[in-house]
Amino acid sequence: MSARRIDGKAAALDLRQRVAGEVAKLRSASGRAPGLAVVLVGEDPASAVYVRAKGKATIEAGMESFEHQLPADTPEADLLDLVDRLNADPAVDGILVQLPLPPQIDANKVITRIDPDKDVDGFNPVNAGRLAIGLHGFVPCTPLGCLKMLRAELGDLSGRSAVVIGRSNIVGKPLALLLLSDNCTVTIAHSRTRDLPAVVRRADIVVAAVGRAEMVKGDWIKPGACVIDVGINRVGPVEPGAKGRLVGDVDFASASEVAGAITPVPGGVGPMTIACLIRNTFVSAARREDFRYGKDL
Repeated sequence: MSARRIDGKAAALDLRQRVAGEVAKLRSASGRAPGLAVVLVGEDPASAVYVRAKGKATIEAGMESFEHQLPADTPEADLLDLVDRLNADPAVDGILVQLPLPPQIDANKVITRIDPDKDVDGFNPVNAGRLAIGLHGFVPCTPLGCLKMLRAELGDLSGRSAVVIGRSNIVGKPLALLLLSDNCTVTIAHSRTRDLPAVVRRADIVVAAVGRAEMVKGDWIKPGACVIDVGINRVGPVEPGAKGRLVGDVDFASASEVAGAITPVPGGVGPMTIACLIRNTFVSAARREDFRYGKDL
């Protein structure tokens, strides 16, 4: 048995194309395009790569991209002032402050300062609360992308047993709530979980989001289960001067022999995260313009 590979690149391309179609309709109806403001503080190489990818995807969808790059020594007050200006800017529908931030800036202060209705990352406590009690708000992009891939792969998720390994505010907790709202029976596992392999082995759906390279082994997986690997870890290098290779939190080789379907790393969850950011930005603009759009987004 060999698991079906879930193609995150293809799923992301499909979603981005559907969003682009709705953006064109919104532009025609309202006379403007949705706008995403991305703020990068400092010159972290990985963050800079993410910001460029997000800007490129924004423009390809027919939306406006507003990039703000600030020095690494920017005072917290200056960043908060910028967030206030973006909150008030009618051309900006989504605000994303790239994490991590330099040590002199309290990330929680920045996140809570973003207008919840422009918080397309879904990190503001107001949006976290909306998700928890079933109100309409913005959901963090990675969990939303995971849910969309699971629905596409499995159809109706009702009654399925799901284990989410990891309890972060960015992935684990919101994804557990999303799965619960789709009528899954959900277990959140973590570093203190007793006999973690046995807990995982009971699940029809396994989501690994712990940041530990290839931790989840094939013999942890229930035969036929659907495995979503959120992790991205660099291991190696295998030779001097090499950058090593990227792997997930799941041992892909062994798990793919047991699972029914599995996401690769790279090429799985990552592309869907950016596609869902573009989707959230469009939805923000659509709400502000009272524009009706296809509910399959």
